[in-house]
Amino acid sequence: MSQTANTPVTSIRNIGPAMEQTLRRIGITSAEALRDLGADAAYRRMLENGSRPHFIAYYALVMALQGRPWNDCKGKEKADLRVAFDALVSGGHDKGRSELEAALNIIGVVERRD
Repeated sequence: MSQTANTPVTSIRNIGPAMEQTLRRIGITSAEALRDLGADAAYRRMLENGSRPHFIAYYALVMALQGRPWNDCKGKEKADLRVAFDALVSGGHDKGRSELEAALNIIGVVERRD
């Protein structure tokens, strides 16, 4: 981990107040902790703790950790990130739901379970 472990996550490009609140809720309170964990592990933790899957939020987080604007993701890179996102989403964060309920939850049709 970096020597300074208290840099706000909002110091990272693309990380605003809403994402900061989500990250804080899952125990990520510094930019260093987020960088150490990485985008996939952080997003997986978000899903496991009740965040709704949202592709733009995922790839914005990936871009943020690369120091790039969120909308810099295009073409094959975006398609590849979609594959990674789909794999994260299908990773079982909706345990206890039927396949249909899990699919409906992905698109925001059923209530989130705590």
